[in-house]
Amino acid sequence: MKVLGIDPGMAIVGYSLVDFDGKNYSLLTSGSIQTKKGSRESSRLLEIFQDMTTIVETYKPDVAAIEKLFFVHNQTTVMPVAHARGVILTVLEKFNIPIFEYTPMEVKKVLTGYGRADKKEVEQMVKLTLETDTLPKLDDTVDSIAIAICHSRSI
Repeated sequence: MKVLGIDPGMAIVGYSLVDFDGKNYSLLTSGSIQTKKGSRESSRLLEIFQDMTTIVETYKPDVAAIEKLFFVHNQTTVMPVAHARGVILTVLEKFNIPIFEYTPMEVKKVLTGYGRADKKEVEQMVKLTLETDTLPKLDDTVDSIAIAICHSRSI
């Protein structure tokens, strides 16, 4: 099963495609969609829409797992992130990709056994799961991998 993991954002959307055969995990691809801060929000949303469309058409995921907004500390970013998330959900729906949503706490609990684990603990579990010593540099991309692994362990 190919799981498209997505960490939504307006400035950076982390994505990854994790293949899980019921026993083994492999990272097929990962990366980020980065929009320009000074651009109009509508332009940035269109860029996310187009890039997500290309990702879905290219990699043909079986399912998608996306981070769910449940509480945001920074009120100035909540609406743009929600808008970006809406665009991503629209692309997934357009291609009939089943969508599963997980809060950051759920992802941490599934990966580490503790819902308040820190980033380093989550990264370590991602490395162990993928049997690798290296991960992408961007936290958003690593988070997308964690979200994909969370889904594969939740089914």
